Amino acid sequence: MQDTDHLGRPVVVVTGVGLITSLGQGVEANWTALTAGVSGIHRITRFPVANMKTTIAGTVDFIHVDEMSAPALSERLAELVIEEALTEANIGGGADFPGPLFLALPPVEMEWTQRIALAAESGATDSVTYADLLRAAGTGDHRRYYERFLFSSVGENLAARFGTKGSPIATSTACASGGTAIQLGVEAIRRGEADTALVVGTDASVNPESLIRFSLLSALSTRNDDPTGASRPFSKDRDGFIMAEGAGALVLESAAHARARGATILGVVEGCGEAADGFHRTRSSPDGKPIIACMRNALEDAGLSPDAVGYINAHGTSTPENDKMEWVGVQAVFGERASEIPISSNKSMIGHTLTAAGAIEAIFTLLSLKRGVLPPTINYDTPDPAVPVDCVPNVARPAKVAHAISNSFGFGGQNVCVVIGAAE
Repeated sequence: MQDTDHLGRPVVVVTGVGLITSLGQGVEANWTALTAGVSGIHRITRFPVANMKTTIAGTVDFIHVDEMSAPALSERLAELVIEEALTEANIGGGADFPGPLFLALPPVEMEWTQRIALAAESGATDSVTYADLLRAAGTGDHRRYYERFLFSSVGENLAARFGTKGSPIATSTACASGGTAIQLGVEAIRRGEADTALVVGTDASVNPESLIRFSLLSALSTRNDDPTGASRPFSKDRDGFIMAEGAGALVLESAAHARARGATILGVVEGCGEAADGFHRTRSSPDGKPIIACMRNALEDAGLSPDAVGYINAHGTSTPENDKMEWVGVQAVFGERASEIPISSNKSMIGHTLTAAGAIEAIFTLLSLKRGVLPPTINYDTPDPAVPVDCVPNVARPAKVAHAISNSFGFGGQNVCVVIGAAE
């Protein structure tokens, strides 16, 4: 493997990964379940769901925190996947990681559990009003709420815990956030600002407010009576995505740095591409131009032609419009090969992990190349003639692939694609 790429920049490699999804904790548990076609979607038990349109999700219920909130659980999931990634990479021991932290994190806001607690401490007895919250904020010792519900809190805590260098960078670009974090890490190494970077995507924001908000957008599946069969990417009868939680961590290094310390190289981040459209708060541009540009930018950055790509890890949300627009983009970029390239969606099994999706799915893409197996798209029983993809239906497929794309397309028109190459 060369130290520099086609543009003379440092080649960026992956030397450690960590995973948690609704399928389980750890890379091996997740990979075994994913390739077996197991679903992690189930009925929500964390909070009451009576009278809600959607009552299912891919929550991570086997990891606990003392005071439940999205940032608290997101931070804990991040800690666990970082520990796994650093152990595999054999770097950063003693809370002394030698590079920066790039973190994909969901928006942080105070949740109703904490709002009600604050109001109660201020003397409210019946309903909670905004005036109660103002009084609570001005009385008593509420430092723990203040520190927890700052957007920077998770990144600062993780940086202190693992000894990363410089200020942690936390980003939130909707469902493309994990891909954005990877791109930031890659660019830092390419610019020579660091020899290694720690990249994390984490999201534990399945709570009543988030569920209701997505439901009001008519974005969620309502197939509540069949949780494991609810996420149906590319199927004609798909009816929406499934909210889910999880985290993924990657240790990125320059190839020269990894080789000098004798690290095992798991794969190569060959290119990153992004494109934004701002067409609508939730919908993709009807012509697919931003999605097309995103994939083309990634391939150009990697110095590859479309013919070199042997697999696409799809964004594949299971919403009618998104799956169709992704197909439009793939067809434009890959032409006659579009229906021949395997294009599977991890979301059929783990649901949509939102902010964390780009990192988690990039790791699954890397594992697909490394282990020679393409995960299936489960629940594919009713093909959509308008989306004629080879989605690796229902059963995993052995395949030797040298280059793959991982797509992440977010609300608000934020799109990131990552090109992953197999290790030599």
